[in-house]
Amino acid sequence: MKSRRLALLIIGCAGLLILAGFAVFNINRSTLMKKLPAPDFERVVLAGNNASHTVIDCKGGWFNDGKLTELVICSKRTPEGWDRPEDITIRNTRIRGAIRIIGMGRNGESPAVRDSSVKLGHTERAQAASPMGITISNVEIEADYRIPLYVAPGVTGVIFQDSKLTGWSCSTGIYLDCESADNVIRGNVLALRASREVIAVDGSARNHIENNQFKDPSSGGIYLYRNCGEAGTVRHQTPHGNLIAGNVFETTSLRRGCYGIWLGQRNGQRGYCKEDTGYNFGSSADDRDFANDNTLANNRFLPAHSRSLRDDGLNNRMIP
Repeated sequence: MKSRRLALLIIGCAGLLILAGFAVFNINRSTLMKKLPAPDFERVVLAGNNASHTVIDCKGGWFNDGKLTELVICSKRTPEGWDRPEDITIRNTRIRGAIRIIGMGRNGESPAVRDSSVKLGHTERAQAASPMGITISNVEIEADYRIPLYVAPGVTGVIFQDSKLTGWSCSTGIYLDCESADNVIRGNVLALRASREVIAVDGSARNHIENNQFKDPSSGGIYLYRNCGEAGTVRHQTPHGNLIAGNVFETTSLRRGCYGIWLGQRNGQRGYCKEDTGYNFGSSADDRDFANDNTLANNRFLPAHSRSLRDDGLNNRMIP
């Protein structure tokens, strides 16, 4: 009997990719805060369960011939519910652009995410709808304007390891968005120029951020917070249960007001926090971050700095 699902799909890495069930197209231009034009990106999409078990291995070469590319791994909405991909591997590859992993929506302000967030059980629904088990190993992402690795709401089980971020981002280097969880960022060299903190943990829980090198994190290293109420979306999960261990931060050029690690970076200090009012749960009930019950161990700051670490949470465990 023929199966509609491929057990293994290996994607070639040179030239323009047009794959069955996937799409490639140009992304519209936008502008930077500095009024510089953003580059055009091609988009390669791995969508739904049919994309499960895909392997991308460029043997050290460029994906999509080195063209600016956003590689999207995403779920598809169907009349029966969310059709999500699982067990995708990207390895031994260089990507000029970005990787974005999407479930209910591209970010926390997406309509499907917002609609789900005003009901109890949102975290569980978002996670059940999202890709899981994505492994990115020995990959260099050369960022050009976009956040090079974006883990969207509800995504779980991403492993980003033994890899490198270079180039520049108009925002962060890695973004772990609301309701995501159980992701691993391990053994990477984070050498990009970011206009914000290198890793944002926004309402994301139980992640392991270990043994990474933060090269010149001038605008901050790792920040834990919760984007209370932005665009009317209630944030349910708090940034708790995370392990941040064995990382090295080169803090020589750390800017004023920035920290190597900041637990509870926002705590309701944003103008949009009241946009989700009217519910007795999550950020609608309390705008604070609740960056609590996290563990920090054996992180090094070179040199040690008065702003190496700021803890605005509770019950966070600090191991020298």
